[in-house]
Amino acid sequence: MEQSISNDLKKRPICLTIGGSDSCGGAGIQADLRVFEALSVQGCSAITALTAQNHERIHRIEAVSLAQLDAELHAIFDVYDVAAVKTGMLLDAEHIAVISACLGLKHNNKALIVDPVISASSGKALLNSGAVETLKHTLIKQATLFTPNLHEAAIFLGREIGDVEDAAAALVMQLDCAVLLKGGHGKGDVCTDVLCEKGGKITLFSHPKQAWSREMLHGTGCRLASAIAANIAKGASLHDACKSSIAYLQR
Repeated sequence: MEQSISNDLKKRPICLTIGGSDSCGGAGIQADLRVFEALSVQGCSAITALTAQNHERIHRIEAVSLAQLDAELHAIFDVYDVAAVKTGMLLDAEHIAVISACLGLKHNNKALIVDPVISASSGKALLNSGAVETLKHTLIKQATLFTPNLHEAAIFLGREIGDVEDAAAALVMQLDCAVLLKGGHGKGDVCTDVLCEKGGKITLFSHPKQAWSREMLHGTGCRLASAIAANIAKGASLHDACKSSIAYLQR
């Protein structure tokens, strides 16, 4: 039995999540690893920060040293053939620079999903304001897909979001990577996620908004991005990975 489990793990694509540790397990590294397991990929992690939090608020954040983060990344890439990387909470420009340098060296031209975790639902900042420009010009330039919500998209565009299709297309033009603009924070009873690919092709994924509690909503962005990474690692196209991952999250 142990041998068959070992053989199964060896056959699985490998996904790496880079982000913050969530002490309540609802978001961040813990949530990503659960998604990887549910979607039958082997999960690895590199931690940018430790948090003391629950679904109501973040009590404390302690950054991981740059040397520790760099060592974690190299320990993974020195041994594993990573099929896809997903990033979440990155803290600041210095942590982003370490990650970007390592991925440029070890993961160049392979799948990278960047979820711009700027703030928690409680309002606590998870990425300092000066790091947004660094993120734009480093990791996002290396990315396969950028997955902002409406609030994050407004920060990157420097304006309020009106038409969501126009906003997604504007982000693609600005950032030069595909964008999945998440509509969960929009008004109305229907949530529409907008996928705009680099060639300009737009796909709308619409579904009724579910009556999720605050606890259930905690970490939904993390789980969606990690599901997309897992599905791409298993060979799905960007479009199909987004479609199946959105359906997975709704289930």
